[in-house]
Amino acid sequence: MKKLAKKIARFLVEVKKEMKKVKWLTKKEMVKYSIATLTIMVILGIFFLASDFVIGIVKVLVG
Repeated sequence: MKKLAKKIARFLVEVKKEMKKVKWLTKKEMVKYSIATLTIMVILGIFFLASDFVIGIVKVLVG
């Protein structure tokens, strides 16, 4: 049991070291990337909505 506890403790120490290496985004960067992501989602949503609409019209006209 002590072996497992030592492994867990070592793991947590290593996690703490690695977390110090992480480059966290600033608030400005987070807002910028969030807006970019939402914009792309809206554009893709409109694209797929239009595609579905066109395919539906073609399907009605063809058959």
